[in-house]
Amino acid sequence: MDSKRGKENETECAKITTVLLKSSTGEFDLESILFLKLINLGIYDLGCVGECINLERLDLSGNNITNLGPLSPLRRLLVLNLSANRISNLEPLSSCESLQSLNLSGNVIPSVDNLHALKSLWKLESIRLKDNMYNYTNPVCKNSSYRTLLLEMFSNIKVLDGERVVGRGSNLYQLCKDIDDTIKAGLYKNGHLSELAECKPWVDDGFWEIKRSNNAIIDEAYKHFSDVLHECRLLNSRAVHVISQNERNLSLKGQPKQYAV
Repeated sequence: MDSKRGKENETECAKITTVLLKSSTGEFDLESILFLKLINLGIYDLGCVGECINLERLDLSGNNITNLGPLSPLRRLLVLNLSANRISNLEPLSSCESLQSLNLSGNVIPSVDNLHALKSLWKLESIRLKDNMYNYTNPVCKNSSYRTLLLEMFSNIKVLDGERVVGRGSNLYQLCKDIDDTIKAGLYKNGHLSELAECKPWVDDGFWEIKRSNNAIIDEAYKHFSDVLHECRLLNSRAVHVISQNERNLSLKGQPKQYAV
């Protein structure tokens, strides 16, 4: 009975209608809708979503969307999440001229050539084709050089697949490596522990502070950061479990064998 009801609900939400938009946002006028979140509803027809011409943030993740045509009128759209759908053709997004952040992970984009449709989006700063947290990817990601090709194609990209490619975040790996090398070189000299030179700050004051702005990718960055923290906690929990098991096994091996007399 529950499964039947679930299918009925999916059918009701398979197409975006005026009724669905008004009921999910509480707005009477479609042009008043600025933020819209319709996730995991089995949507395959975007219907009248293009009438929300002032839309700034749109989340349609976890649906069955293939045709993005109805999104073409959304020229004020800043953030668009289309993860976990069935999208291969990106042409309709070429008119979304204000787009800054785009999540396409978990779709069926076959090659880098399919991304040429987005070259006109000069404000695009964040694009995601792969999300390891949810095991989302695209066929194009199998190309070992797709990241390089993408960065060449989009000169303004700052975040690719959730990783900073320019700016403060991109310096983190090199910073950690420099710190590690410095510690290794400074701790020991001629095989003996040496006194460390006068410590200096690794980075300037305020380096780690997040500067608030109206940039649309900030919200997406917070989400990515939360996902990374969650994944770290999971990995830590697994590591503790494995270490505990290994310690138990080693302690058992170290015990003298007892023989029955």
